[in-house]
Amino acid sequence: MDTDKKNILIAGANGTTGRIIINLLKESESYKPIAMVRNQEQKKYFENKQVSTVIADLETDVHPAVKKIDKVIFAAGSKNKNVLKVDQEGAKRLIDAAKNAGVKKFVMLSSMGTENPSIGGALEEYFKAKQNADDYLKNSGLIYSIVKPGALTDEKSTRKIQLKEKLESQGSISRADVAHTLVEVLEDDVKQNQVFEIITGSTSIKKAVIDC
Repeated sequence: MDTDKKNILIAGANGTTGRIIINLLKESESYKPIAMVRNQEQKKYFENKQVSTVIADLETDVHPAVKKIDKVIFAAGSKNKNVLKVDQEGAKRLIDAAKNAGVKKFVMLSSMGTENPSIGGALEEYFKAKQNADDYLKNSGLIYSIVKPGALTDEKSTRKIQLKEKLESQGSISRADVAHTLVEVLEDDVKQNQVFEIITGSTSIKKAVIDC
């Protein structure tokens, strides 16, 4: 029954990765997805798929979005168009709201490269924004997992990744496998208060998030 499932708020639900996360959580026996959307059109899209929604904008007050929410997945992004207001300050705003609401875990979708933004070229501002958001989460007092994938692709899921705190090489990974990883680390004791990188690999996601 849905009443026994934990409510998971997905910020960035209408994005490519966010929609995959929603679909995974719909199939879950443990979780119920709550799509955080910005407008009525997006709300209608998810409600037509029998997904609960809440309207909130990361650039304004998001406290109403975390009411009765157990855990949060932050998969939102401005696509390098408004990184300070969305990727950085929007993330901080949702972190604060989640903490005030007693959210049990905050899963952050970050990116490889944030530890050294100066070598990011055109992505330097984005990496800085994500780095600041990650640091804010680590210092927030919330239980967190910060997932830092390599370059994102639209390939099909392999359900297999390479996972380390710091990978020796760059690489890519499908959005589908990123979504699977974000869902896997929702569990209370999985990658608790840890930051790690992922790319396509040979270890099953379920095993990697526990053993690696």
